[in-house]
Amino acid sequence: MSTALPPRPRQISQTKAHICIVASIYNSEFTDALVENATDELNNILPQATISVARVPGAFEIPVASSALLHAEDTPIVLIALGLIIRGKTQHGDLVAESVTTSLQQLACDTKIPVIHEVLLVDDEKQAYARCIGSQLNRGREAARSAHTMIELFSELGLHQDKKKKSTRSYPSNA
Repeated sequence: MSTALPPRPRQISQTKAHICIVASIYNSEFTDALVENATDELNNILPQATISVARVPGAFEIPVASSALLHAEDTPIVLIALGLIIRGKTQHGDLVAESVTTSLQQLACDTKIPVIHEVLLVDDEKQAYARCIGSQLNRGREAARSAHTMIELFSELGLHQDKKKKSTRSYPSNA
């Protein structure tokens, strides 16, 4: 696991992108900090971007909200998923984390839209503080920097989808 943030991009992007953050409300002391840090960093490195935030009850709801947003008419160019799961004495947290991870990865691969996964699974509040509120490992800022990197990469490779052009899918007839 990395112990420091990736460096801030040297060049501030002038990309006029729509970025969506989907964040859980549960463990709000920490998830609010993730959202605030991600939003602040995005405003610094992508000042022309439009940022929308959708809040969901918990980490388990992040994939379905993300899917809805990635299939909406105003599709974001990148989606950032933020949440916090604190391990307990049962396997529930691990099961939720695994499900969220698998779902977000599948969603990114299916839509070809980058999904930045910062739904954190930690052992205790000390780890949560270090990753959500602290300055050295702040995963909100890291998510914003990852989003910037993916926007730049997809732009360089010509992979951003034309929002006006909707793909049509034909199904064979049952006749």
